[in-house]
Amino acid sequence: MLKQRFFLFFTLILLSASSVAQLPDFTQMVEANGDVVVNISTIQKAPDFLKMPDNHPMPRDIPPQMEELFRHFFKPPEGGFHHKDSKSLGSGFVISEDGYILTNHHVVKDADEIFVKLKDRRQFLAKLIGSDERTDIALLQIKAKKLPIVKKGSSKQLKVGEWVLAIGSPFGFEQSVTAGIVSAKGRSLPGGNYVPFIQTDVAINPGNSGGPLFNMAGEVVGVNSQIYSRSGGYMGLSFAIPIDIAMNVVDQLKTKGSVSRGWLGVQIQDVTRELAESFNMDKPNGALVSRVIADSPSAKAGFQIGDVIVEFDGHAIHTSSELPPVVGVTPIGDKVNVEIIRQGKKKTIKVIVGLLPNEVASVATTKLNKAANQLGLSVTNLTIEQRKQMHLPQQGVLIERVSRGPALNAGIQQGDIILRIQNNVVRDVTDFDRIVSSLPLDQSIAVLIQRKGSPIFLALKINK
Repeated sequence: MLKQRFFLFFTLILLSASSVAQLPDFTQMVEANGDVVVNISTIQKAPDFLKMPDNHPMPRDIPPQMEELFRHFFKPPEGGFHHKDSKSLGSGFVISEDGYILTNHHVVKDADEIFVKLKDRRQFLAKLIGSDERTDIALLQIKAKKLPIVKKGSSKQLKVGEWVLAIGSPFGFEQSVTAGIVSAKGRSLPGGNYVPFIQTDVAINPGNSGGPLFNMAGEVVGVNSQIYSRSGGYMGLSFAIPIDIAMNVVDQLKTKGSVSRGWLGVQIQDVTRELAESFNMDKPNGALVSRVIADSPSAKAGFQIGDVIVEFDGHAIHTSSELPPVVGVTPIGDKVNVEIIRQGKKKTIKVIVGLLPNEVASVATTKLNKAANQLGLSVTNLTIEQRKQMHLPQQGVLIERVSRGPALNAGIQQGDIILRIQNNVVRDVTDFDRIVSSLPLDQSIAVLIQRKGSPIFLALKINK
């Protein structure tokens, strides 16, 4: 009995030791990379003039009869006004021995002065080489030589479940180390169309922004950028910019001070199961084109509304969020092959990639016509003024009322504009009635609507 207990105890010790041995040890990685991580602080100087209520500047030429009134309400305190400067804290890391430092755009945005502090406590006034809001990347340079630099890895090689580590200055606590795993790849976030974010559960907090995300080989695979939080602090969802995307931006900022991106000129959305059925697809896949911008590369190449992009220049496109980053890094002027599915058949289109404009023009809202029908919709024709205002000279009817039925179940709303039904352009109420009367039963039907200026496909089904 005593031998059995001893054997069991010895086995438990071995199992415990084995489990500990499998846990990652980050000590060597931190020692090797701590010197490349920097603390960044910024100053935004307050204006020198006095402020009136609602942030209006105090007028210079005050009528004599108003002087006493202004003197009473805007009398400076004893010792004069003290103009406080706003400061922000973030992180960054050294990418070249001659002082180039990578951080986030939002860390240095609107800063009048940027200070970089190294681990050895040296502090430098940094020069902003360039900044890109779309990817949230900024490039700084300090006057220093022979700095330790990061070893750059590839975010493409990252696997979900892999251990990763972050070093930064959360809440100003410099050289703080946190670790976790890769939770997902290719995440699309609002305002982040050109960045397929790396999602992790690494504890990231205000001040970590701009710091490096390391893999277990000690290579930088991402730039910590955002967190999902309802409290302002870490809640288990952190997002990093892939290092491949960041370095592409850095190269452009170094050479020309700004970033150019490839552009197709299409508005896209994901393909749902119902939409896939309506387009005769085996499964939901690709980026569905809901709008083709006039005179854009896609329009010139012959793209059509309802096309599903499944491959771009050899890159498979599984979801709509995968397309913008691939197009964005394609050199301007390159002619590439784009594989699409059009009305259930595969087709290859050659397109010359254009330059992404600063602002892509938005489309105005439109409306429908007036007819009770099996969809549960009442629609009306657009007036000449509405068509002019919404740039819809020959297309669209306005939904006036939505009652119970397939349209309501599909999420169609009053005020939406119907542009197409199952590849048929809806020009007016007559078109609408004719198309609806011939729709099949118990089959997913794709409907292109415009809502608040944006086109979107919805799928509905008319039951027997």
